[in-house]
Amino acid sequence: MNTIRRIGAAVATLAGAVLALAVASPAFARPWPPPGVPTAPADTQTTVRVITTGGMPGWQIALIAAAAALIAAALAVLLDHAWTARRTHASTA
Repeated sequence: MNTIRRIGAAVATLAGAVLALAVASPAFARPWPPPGVPTAPADTQTTVRVITTGGMPGWQIALIAAAAALIAAALAVLLDHAWTARRTHASTA
């Protein structure tokens, strides 16, 4: 019975992902020009200017990720110790 539930959960997850993709895909589709509107010829060159300002260097991102991992590990150890201390031990009488 457990195997059937896992297979059902996997199928439901995949169906949900496909449904979400089908719903979201028209939002990313490139619109067609309306009929009668002239399009630019293929040999026309356009100038595209890319301006990049700001942003965060890679070393800062790595430092933040490492610090978050260390904090999460320390928190996990503290919670484990607190959970172990609250557990009641069986008497050995």
